[in-house]
Order: sequence, then C-alpha cells, then structure tokens
Amino acid sequence: MPIAPNYQPDPAFERLGAEFADPVAPARFPQHVLRRRNQVWAAHVGLDTLSDAEWEAYFARFEQLPGNMNAPLAMRYHGHQFRTYNPEIGDGRGFLYAQLRDDRGRLLDLGTKGSGQTPYSRFGDGRLTLKGGVREVLAAEMLDALGVYTSKAFSLFETGEALTRGDEPSPTRSSVLVRLQHSHIRFGTFQRLAFFERPDLIHQLIEHVSSCYYPKHLDLAGEARVAAVFGEIIEANARLCASWMAAGFVHGVLNTDNLNVTGESFDYGPWRFNPTSQPDFTAAYFDESGLYAFGRQPEAVSWALAQLGSALSLVCGASLLEAELIRFAPAYQQGLRHSMFDRLNLVAGDFDADLRFLQTVFDWLTASQAGYDQFFHDWSCGGGSVDRAKASPQAALYADETFLPIREGLEARTGDGNAEFLSRPYFQRPTPTTMVIDEVETLWAAIAERDDWSLFEAKLRQIDELRDALR
Repeated sequence: MPIAPNYQPDPAFERLGAEFADPVAPARFPQHVLRRRNQVWAAHVGLDTLSDAEWEAYFARFEQLPGNMNAPLAMRYHGHQFRTYNPEIGDGRGFLYAQLRDDRGRLLDLGTKGSGQTPYSRFGDGRLTLKGGVREVLAAEMLDALGVYTSKAFSLFETGEALTRGDEPSPTRSSVLVRLQHSHIRFGTFQRLAFFERPDLIHQLIEHVSSCYYPKHLDLAGEARVAAVFGEIIEANARLCASWMAAGFVHGVLNTDNLNVTGESFDYGPWRFNPTSQPDFTAAYFDESGLYAFGRQPEAVSWALAQLGSALSLVCGASLLEAELIRFAPAYQQGLRHSMFDRLNLVAGDFDADLRFLQTVFDWLTASQAGYDQFFHDWSCGGGSVDRAKASPQAALYADETFLPIREGLEARTGDGNAEFLSRPYFQRPTPTTMVIDEVETLWAAIAERDDWSLFEAKLRQIDELRDALR
C-alpha cells in the first residue's frame, strides 16, 4: 500500500552533519508482535495507509522510510543528572530514525526507545522492557488527554527477548517503542558542545533550532538571536511545567537531558500521577532527596534552564541571557492559570486575583487530601457543577467551611455554555478516569501473568473518552 500523499519527509537534523550524532544499526529482534499502533497520529503525518507488514518493516525492523534519513542516528549530548554533570551519556538505547512534516506543517521526529545498543549504551543492553513500553503509552495518552504538550507513543512492538532488570521481576518481556515528538534536541545537546568549547557548533545548532522551531527570529543575528531563542525555550518549558502541575503529574527525572528545546514532555520512566496533592510526592525510588518531587518541579525546570543558559554563554553575553531567564516565573504563572482554568473550564479575570485563587485551591487540596482528579471532575464549569459536586463521593469535603473560599472563587469564574459541556456522557459519571500507580500495576499484572491486554485496551478507551469530553 503506498504512503499517503500528505507524507512529507524532511530529515533536517541529518543535515547538521557528523558532529551531532552517530549512525547506528538497529537491533534485530526474534519477534515483532504489534501492541500499539497510533492511527490518529499516523494520519497526521501521512503514514496511516501503511499495511501491517509495512508498519512492521518501518517500526520494528527500521527499514528506511522513503526519502528520509539514510541511517538511524544516535544523538550526542551530555547532561546534569540529579545535578551532577555527566559527560558519558547520549542516546544509549534509542535513535532518531526519521523526520517529517505533519498536516500543520510542523517538523516532527520519529525516535525510538529499546532499539539496540549504540556508542553511548555503556554497559546497557539497549533494550526496553515491555512494561516500560506499556507505561510510555499510558503516560503519553493520559497527558495528551489532559492538555499537556507531550510526545506521542506512535508504535509499540513486543520483541520476544527475555531481559534482566534490577527493578522488575526477571526475566521480563521486551519491546521497542517509536515516539513522535516535535524535537529530540535536549538542553544537554548544547551542554556537550559547551563542554568541548565549540562555539561554532553552538551557533550552528542555534541556527537549526531557530529555523526549524522558532523561525520568527531568523531576522535576528548573533547574540540577539541566541537570546531570543533562549527566551522561547524558557517560556515553552515554563508552560510545560505548569501543565504538569495542573495534571497532577510527576515526571520523576528532570535531568537536563530529559528537557528539550520545544518544551515538550517526553521520556517516561518512573512517572506518577498524584492521587492527592502532595508537594513532596516523588516518582522515582532513587530520588532519595526529593529533588524532583511534585512541588519542586518548577524549581527543577528553572535550574535546568539556567544550565542551558550557562552553555549558551559561550556565544552570548551573560546579561542578555539573564534578562531572558527572568521570563520563567511570569511564563509559569500564566501557564498555570491557563492549564488550571482550562481543566476546570473557568473564565479568567484579574491576573493577580486569579493567582491568589489558585494558591488557595492548591492549599486546600493539600490540606484536605481530596482526590486530585475527583476535584477537577466535580467542579468542571465551576458554579455550573454545584449539583454534581453535591453527589460526589467526596461531597462531605465540599460541605466543610474550609471549602467555602474555593466554591466562591469557582462560582465567580463560571462562564457560559456549561449545560452543553456538562451534558457530555463523561460528566454523568460519578468518578473520573485516573492513572494512579495501582491501576497501572493492575493492568500490567494481567499482561504479565496471562497475556491479557483487555484492561490496557479498556484504559486507552477511557482516556479517549476523557480527551473527547475535555476537548
């Protein structure tokens, strides 16, 4: 079956040259059992017409897509990992495989996870467990439904190998994931170039980032362009962090190699969704100091952006970069209001008053330990949901006098058109779709113990219902 007419290959990163990545060969797997095919996003990039055999060829054996990259590329980067600089990293179990334009004209990457060893694998086998692949799909789908700018889990194949892992019962099943995202250029990509004192390559990469992702700054030159692009990256990542907070999401590992230039959430390892508001809630068992806890995510992203600024100081004056860096706080505040109000379907008013209201909401959620997703489900459309909230499983919390300022704030920000919005079938349910860790473990147990994928498929359908309701 031919590729659709709207398939638009554009291998722009390959044109940067040999200083930025290494050609690698994909692993050969004993099996290719398709577990997830993202047909919605395949249609956006002109790959929806592929036959099953073609899908397997391109996304399990990694044959070259027509007109695309000549070879998979393991990208080079360094990074701060839990604030310790590590020059020994890079794409260790994945590669950039193709780039193409979507139906909005945006440049997107097809990148892998679990596709085999690279020069940066160190002592790793370059593989991904099937549980890890399932968790990537679940995280990306849930975040997308909640309005977070996230990578898309494009394809998942089970690959028939037995893997040994210290944090999973072993041997465990294997998989290879393909994700679709706007960019795989990390903060650590720039840090590596600064480490080797290559201002020439930093300028080249800034030119690439500006051309591909922030073209409105192409009329600027020299330090002015560097500063302008840095400012865009700051605002994009501030908005991303704000959307995580509204979603109750804990990424888990906010190292500088896990944050990118387009402010897109990606690389889901030990993630968690908060069951209740817990500022000190961590996702990674190895985050012993709570560095990347839920409530510290804004601090972590801001710190990582400062490290990017330090790398860019080889080609731009510190005063220009510092002037951009102070944009983080207001961009985060604006992003938080947008994400919280969007999830609650509220109307914005005075900015400072809205921020005070949101602080009151977070304080109450933490003090009451109300269900995080249940609160948003009960009070979508603010005052339009009073009767629904009275029937909630946690209605008693809303009847407490401590909730009165929240209710008044919700009612004051209630918009029009609520009846149609709340008439959607999803809002007739007493409880929302959630993705807490116990649910993830339950559906994984069904797969691991009896190869039962029904709970996984049911959860994806529930997420689709959530996405459709909030759209």
